[in-house]
Amino acid sequence: MSKHHPATIAVRTGIESDTQHHAVVPPIYLSTNYGFPEFGEVPQYDYTRSGNPNRGLLETALFELEGGEGAVVTNCGTSALNLWVSAFVGPDDLIVAPHDCYGGTYRLFNTRANKGDFKVAFVDQTDPDAVAQALAKKPKLVLIETPSNPLVRVVDIEELCQKAHQVGAKVAVDNTFLTPVFQKPIELGADFVIHSTTKFINGHSDVIGGVVITKTAADAEELAWWGNCIGATGTPFDSYMTLRGIRTLGARMRVHEESANSILPFLQKQSLVNAIYHPSLPDHPGHDIAKKQQRGFGSMLSFEFAGSEEQLKAFINALQLFSLAESLGGVESLICHPATMTHRAMGEEALAEAGVSHKLLRLSIGLEEAADLIDDLEQAFAAAGAL
Repeated sequence: MSKHHPATIAVRTGIESDTQHHAVVPPIYLSTNYGFPEFGEVPQYDYTRSGNPNRGLLETALFELEGGEGAVVTNCGTSALNLWVSAFVGPDDLIVAPHDCYGGTYRLFNTRANKGDFKVAFVDQTDPDAVAQALAKKPKLVLIETPSNPLVRVVDIEELCQKAHQVGAKVAVDNTFLTPVFQKPIELGADFVIHSTTKFINGHSDVIGGVVITKTAADAEELAWWGNCIGATGTPFDSYMTLRGIRTLGARMRVHEESANSILPFLQKQSLVNAIYHPSLPDHPGHDIAKKQQRGFGSMLSFEFAGSEEQLKAFINALQLFSLAESLGGVESLICHPATMTHRAMGEEALAEAGVSHKLLRLSIGLEEAADLIDDLEQAFAAAGAL
């Protein structure tokens, strides 16, 4: 485990690793296959699906950032989740997942459970009784998503891990929203950490990827075997680009959060804003837990729009510095309407149970100047209010 801070790990991993030409930044290895030194002698890399120098460097950076012992980089975040469940559960095994998880996670688990690949229970993990009832069924795996997407709900990782381990379950934490800069789930007892590296890890909205990071080397070996078997692994170019994005992770996360902290007081004063969801707010249900287990509150926030549907559309259409788009964590600011975008696959009943209303808007605060973002929000609220 590296003794360095996350920002240093992010910058230095792979630097000066080229022994051929002594390039400071590692080159891209686009070759699909690698020669065997001699008959019967298997090299470190033989075929890029099973291993590649660029993916290897990215995996090293990610598991060192999270304090793990291994990692498998995949071709997207959903693929990382799919790899995790494929490696460790069968038809008779139960997975416990959050009832308010990312819509793509819900779709994946629900669809595969309906096919009979495994069983799944979507549970309000902020409800101790609901958690106890789910764990009493002896699940094989537990997924935690904290802060959750899109309501940024926070659950106690350490407490849930302890309870899950007591019934023999292994726990994965989706750490996409905070990254290891602000939260280290393995230190809190998690067995796995999952990221959509598409988001803050890469940070530039130009590469899709995912990763499963493991607490133990044995689990990493199992995941690597399955990653190669089902063809879930990431490509050399995408790995190169993601490692390039990671170099600025520490600096980006600080500015993301600083800007969010500037925008929150502005939103609190707006008549067209009802509830605001962000763990830094003292009245947020998970505020105290967040202070205990996080090193920062992050830049993802959501709020309930207080006006009519017509005003909501006018507000979104008037925005100039917030792009209406899915995804998050890039340098550009985004606004999302989860019920009709990222979470629409859940269906109305599941959306209602998760608390995702049709007035909910999610903001991913980018790296633009915070004052400009506030000005843009102000003119958009004014446009909506004029109706």
